[in-house]
Amino acid sequence: MFSALSNIFRIPELRQKITFTLIMFAVFRMGTHIPVPGVNPAVIEELFNNGSLFGLMDMFSGGALSKFSIFAMSITPYINASIIIQLLNVVIPTLEQWSKEGEEGHKKTTKLTRYLTVALAFLQAIGMSIGLKAAILNPNPVSILIIAITLTAGTVFLMWVGEQITASGVGNGISLIIFAGIVAALPANLVKIYQYLQAGTISYFNVFFFAVVAIAMIVFVIAVHTAHRRIPITYAKRVVGAKAYGGNSSHIPLKVNQAGVIPIIFASSVLMFPVTIAQFIDIPWVKTFAGYFAWGTPLQSTMYALLIIFFTYFYTAVTVKISDMAENLKKHGGFIPGIRPGEATAEYLDHVLTRITLAGAFFLAFIAILPTFLAGATHIEGVNFGGTALLIVVGVGLDTMKQIESMVVMRKYQGFMK
Repeated sequence: MFSALSNIFRIPELRQKITFTLIMFAVFRMGTHIPVPGVNPAVIEELFNNGSLFGLMDMFSGGALSKFSIFAMSITPYINASIIIQLLNVVIPTLEQWSKEGEEGHKKTTKLTRYLTVALAFLQAIGMSIGLKAAILNPNPVSILIIAITLTAGTVFLMWVGEQITASGVGNGISLIIFAGIVAALPANLVKIYQYLQAGTISYFNVFFFAVVAIAMIVFVIAVHTAHRRIPITYAKRVVGAKAYGGNSSHIPLKVNQAGVIPIIFASSVLMFPVTIAQFIDIPWVKTFAGYFAWGTPLQSTMYALLIIFFTYFYTAVTVKISDMAENLKKHGGFIPGIRPGEATAEYLDHVLTRITLAGAFFLAFIAILPTFLAGATHIEGVNFGGTALLIVVGVGLDTMKQIESMVVMRKYQGFMK
């Protein structure tokens, strides 16, 4: 294993890419410790100690939100902008046309995503500044505007860092920034568990049980993340002049978890809305209503699971175009054995995708709500070990390892993934 890993650093190009990526990680981590001017950090810290909502948001920023640093919003506005553009591809013909124009269309879409990121980041920064008005030392319109501009600039800078990692480093830069933020919280979580042990709040058996379930969840996520249903495809043999084309067999891989982590993000955003509003509205009935949706309550867990299942089907239906898939097969002379090309193929693919999406939806719902029950069973509270974070870490880790593996194998070295 160590010899296989050493092969990575024998390739100058790959060594430079990994070094550049690590430098960008260091820049990101340094930025999380640069505070926004004009804010009282003690008030911010008190807000984060009052509930798991802000703790969950802080996890994705790598601790930048609890410090209210220049990277407090992390790369979230860019993710939201990317999701919005992706969903608008279905309803706006121009965006759909761009998606079919190859590299040139990708450049146009990326440019539009950047503009939308800036707009969303500024709106989110204004809302965050007004919502956290109590923490601002001099809460006037000028101070709020300066804080909003600072937070927006931090998000735009992170977007640039992510694009630089993608261009000159290893893996997808935006995903790796989120990955780095989540992994950076691991030492603090371990320290918190150790403090619980020292205080006698939990036992060693609780820690052992927590570790066993956590490892089992990681293995389960890896298995489902890489699982897919292979639909066999046969291409008809064609003779053009003196040459014969086709006549070979292939397959269409339909992933079990086609939607990735997006349904969990959608469901979390919907359920966080009433709790977020209640944080800043001092009305008794609003507080009572939001209490039913507090993180970990039976109603919240049930609604969370149902919304994840719904958004899994919704996002899969939007992103996976079965009709286009069947049409492309027909154009290239491909067909599924025993299924007529065209409409019958589309119906068959839709039937298969619906069935495996159900398994993927239940998997996402299970992974999302299991940490809540695990925290109740082990009494290990306040440790940010959520299904969303686990899916992101595993997914980004596997994709980055595959990219490194392909570069190592291209140079005729033995890979490290077996």
